[in-house]
Amino acid sequence: MKRAFIVVNAYTSSPHELNQPKRLQEELLLLGVQTEIVKNSPALLKHEGDFCVYFDKDKYYARLLERKFRLFNRAEAIEICDDKMLTYLALEGFPQPETVSSLLCYSEGKEPSPDLIERAEALGYPLVVKECFGSLGKQVYLAKDRGELLSLSKRLQGKPHIYQKFIQESAGRDLRVIVIGGKAVAAMKRSSETDFRSNAELGGRGEAAVPDEEAKMLSEEVAKRLGLDYCGVDLLFGREGYLVCEVNSNAFFGTLEKVTNYNVAADYARHIVREIYKNGN
Repeated sequence: MKRAFIVVNAYTSSPHELNQPKRLQEELLLLGVQTEIVKNSPALLKHEGDFCVYFDKDKYYARLLERKFRLFNRAEAIEICDDKMLTYLALEGFPQPETVSSLLCYSEGKEPSPDLIERAEALGYPLVVKECFGSLGKQVYLAKDRGELLSLSKRLQGKPHIYQKFIQESAGRDLRVIVIGGKAVAAMKRSSETDFRSNAELGGRGEAAVPDEEAKMLSEEVAKRLGLDYCGVDLLFGREGYLVCEVNSNAFFGTLEKVTNYNVAADYARHIVREIYKNGN
């Protein structure tokens, strides 16, 4: 019997977060793989199955599970995508917004480094401030002037964060491209009329899009560089072409499936089955 399991975060409970594993479970079952959705736990280290789809960001358990199972995505790729500065570094040579990394601070009450503020200001106002770890656009801020920059920098002093040049041409809009097995398979243009962030969870809306060759090629090369089986590549509309904004190793696909009528879960399931059961076993 073909068996597998899908791991979600130990504290996941929202229907929105559970939609993705449930859709993939349905499609894997249609391909003859008995699939169980389980919450992350030390007990999983003794679990049995042919593979594991890892819909969590816990990098430690990803590496522990990968000692025993083939993970989709692989632990290293998940870790890189979850840390926005690591993503930026891993994608050196790709078109990206100019970025300055914060300085790690281990003491409370310290003022932001003057040199760091000077470097951040050189990006121009407004500028984007992002926590390195965050989802759904909730840990992304816009500093419109020096006062807001200093306030954000002080508030985030104890957290890894980055400063990025604001791409005015792409304010409130981006292109989410889904890449599966190295191929760009579907895309959605996201836009917001009320926020500089385009995330659907923050009020943005999605509409079906047909990515041009530049967008497809760039997204596929990004996925290849990071070693991803599945991902969502978020592209900004720059003045001279696309810029890679973020890469999501566990990109939610519920909205994209609705607006494009493309069965992302089925495509991902087929890729996984091809990878695991190459000889038809």
